[in-house]
Amino acid sequence: MTPRLEKITSRNLDAALSVRVRPEQEFAVAPVVKSLAEAYVHPDTAWPRLITDDDRPVGFLMAFFDIDWREDGTLFRSGLWRLNIADGEQGRGYGRFAVESVAAEIRGRGGKELYVSWHQGENGPENFYLNLGFRPNGEMVEGEIVGVLDIGDAG
Repeated sequence: MTPRLEKITSRNLDAALSVRVRPEQEFAVAPVVKSLAEAYVHPDTAWPRLITDDDRPVGFLMAFFDIDWREDGTLFRSGLWRLNIADGEQGRGYGRFAVESVAAEIRGRGGKELYVSWHQGENGPENFYLNLGFRPNGEMVEGEIVGVLDIGDAG
């Protein structure tokens, strides 16, 4: 496995749009096309990336950096906005690679915590995030549990 992240460009747009989770997981994550539309309207905070392995699209992630969580300028957070690992590519370490890549980017920007939210329920990503060390922080956003991962000292 030699995964890497690629910035979304006209060259790989169709590959990014081809990434689809298993049908029973569609309730838990928006499709890539919605994420790219949101990245377009939030260009200062959204960080969309195609996950490839040997030039094969295996997933998509979108991170966010320094968003105004409370919308009053008192709390800024960074984290994983979306994670779509393609049907047939799950269970191969690509999700862990994505989370570790986002953690490295946040650390490089001076952050010490990585936030994510998830839907509960069968076929949802809760166990994946809990197994990576995320812990619910008691918040809910749009019906999803908010989790946080300590990613260590930025220095």
